[in-house]
Amino acid sequence: MSHRSKRLLVAEAVLLFGALVAAVASSRESDWDPIGLVLVLLGLAIVSDLLALQHTSQRITGAFFALVLAMALCGPAPAVLIGFVSVFVDSLRRRLAGHKLLTNLATYSAIPLVVALGIRALEPVTDLETDELTFAFVVFGAFVLANVLNFAMISGDISVHLGIPVSRQVRQIFVPVLPSELAGAVLTVSIAVLYRETGLAALALLALVLVVFQYLIRELLRSQRRAEELAALQLGVLASMLETLALRDRMTARHSAAVARYARALAEAGGCSREQQELAHTAGLLHDIGKFSFPDSILLAEQPLSDEDWRIVRRHPEEGARVVARMEAYGPVADIILGHHERWDGQGYPRALRGDEIPLLARVIMIADAYDVMIARDSYRRPRTSSEAITELRRAAGTQFDPALVETFVALLSDRGLRFRHADDADFEAELAFERRVRKYARAGRVFA
Repeated sequence: MSHRSKRLLVAEAVLLFGALVAAVASSRESDWDPIGLVLVLLGLAIVSDLLALQHTSQRITGAFFALVLAMALCGPAPAVLIGFVSVFVDSLRRRLAGHKLLTNLATYSAIPLVVALGIRALEPVTDLETDELTFAFVVFGAFVLANVLNFAMISGDISVHLGIPVSRQVRQIFVPVLPSELAGAVLTVSIAVLYRETGLAALALLALVLVVFQYLIRELLRSQRRAEELAALQLGVLASMLETLALRDRMTARHSAAVARYARALAEAGGCSREQQELAHTAGLLHDIGKFSFPDSILLAEQPLSDEDWRIVRRHPEEGARVVARMEAYGPVADIILGHHERWDGQGYPRALRGDEIPLLARVIMIADAYDVMIARDSYRRPRTSSEAITELRRAAGTQFDPALVETFVALLSDRGLRFRHADDADFEAELAFERRVRKYARAGRVFA
């Protein structure tokens, strides 16, 4: 530990001792009346810390709310008591290091003392006791001042011990949470005014509501984290299956990414909603995942397939749909995968659907899939030019493909000059946008309507 850190700890110890002595010296009997108010606020602070919410890098608790109410409604000594006890209990439970405990105790003893003494100093020179508007402004100011002092003390401590500049902490921590802190100040003012109007019973009820609300929010965040972990696991399995498949067949990942991008563009050009465009993109990424079950003799075949081989090949839409359908939110994706080898004339597989019976986005995938296979340079056959591929798509329009979608796709190629990479491996993981899909999947347990 550096000399600066040691000097800071000594200063914090002196500050803590001085705050406790000053709190005792400034204590008045009226500060503790009614004692029920002090106990309610102390209980609120302790319980709120127990139910603290950890969201990203922020720790959210209602203890500060209770502490400011104690400064405004009780006085220096009760406020210091509440700050000291709640921090001590919370620090022991979290097993904080000794120097962190000292910092927290000094901070949450000194701030209540200073702010509460400031409020007391205003009593003789204002109509604080009788005018609700003045009282509201004072409570609001007390909240803001306490918040600024709290940040200043904690950020200063971090700067000394860890070397992180205070200016960076202001930008990264203080400024982003400022709107929510101001909202907290307004709530604190409202509760303080309500207490003066209705008494302890209303405050106790509101404290209970706050604790229950905080508990429910904490459980919701935990549930969301569990959902994200499950989503990450399931999506990770799918991605790993495709990546493993790509190791066996080098064109698979590139082809999947290209089909996904063509499918999104065609869905957009066809007037589909953004949700449908995202659905088409996802189905494009996963449309060939059923090939995972192919033996190498089929996947890497350089000679015509036997009838038995073709029976296995024709099962891959069902196999892929079955795998993807295990993810509850990806049922619509599974339906598209199941239908991406149907034909407009009803001669496709596995269900021999015809025309509009085939899901719209499955018809989109069929065209994107066929076009990329024809023009790809990593295909097992001679790649065709875009013009040749367009000619083939038009030849099969009305038999294999939806004729209206074929013309939309041709117009899209003509208008946008749509091109994707074919010589290099596609950036499959970038197309998958793994983290975004995890978060989207986790929200409400679904991705697509």
